[in-house]
Amino acid sequence: MSVEKIPVLGRKLGVPPQALELLKEALTHRTYAVEHHLNYDNQRLEFLGDAVLEIIHTEFLYHRYPESPEGDLTKIRSALACESMLAGIARELHLGEYLLIGNGEKDCGGNDRDSTLCDLFEAVLGALYLACGMEKTREFVHRCFARQFADPRRMLNDLNPKGRLQEFSQSRWHVTPQYILCRSGGPHHAPFFEVEARIDRYRATGYGNSRKSAEVAAAGVLLKFFSRHFKF
Repeated sequence: MSVEKIPVLGRKLGVPPQALELLKEALTHRTYAVEHHLNYDNQRLEFLGDAVLEIIHTEFLYHRYPESPEGDLTKIRSALACESMLAGIARELHLGEYLLIGNGEKDCGGNDRDSTLCDLFEAVLGALYLACGMEKTREFVHRCFARQFADPRRMLNDLNPKGRLQEFSQSRWHVTPQYILCRSGGPHHAPFFEVEARIDRYRATGYGNSRKSAEVAAAGVLLKFFSRHFKF
């Protein structure tokens, strides 16, 4: 990406023209800084953006789920801020297209690496916070996450599907889920497992490269079904 395109991203994000140098810093990967002998990169803004994101998520979850215990809120917040999550949002925003990155790193696909995009999103968030303040930054974060996570609490189902399924089945039917191995096979380097999760008359099938991963997948399928038909 050339620096001439930075104003384009600035307009998309609502960064004022006088703060474009700050946005440029957020877009500067350390490899680009080394190649061009710059005395800055985006790591300091990444540090700031990480803290800003944490307080925004914390505030949002605190008010959104007044009945949820601290432990659940912490798990949801961690899931919302994990590397793959932030990288996915960076891709939606096409931030990688604006990243200033060293030639060698770019040739290795560094501008589309999860860790790089995660850091980039946080750096851009830090720049937005300094340029526009907390209110606008909060609105930006909420827009980014609301498209995928209308109800972030449902993410708990994905963090520990077997545990959540057991809690639900015991509280509703006083039974424990059963996991039945249906099939297994494949070569030693690529095994295949098919498992069925059972609770009363409900069944769901999961697949994985180990019995445990297949059980987790089956539990996840049942949880998604129950979330549509029962109140958790």
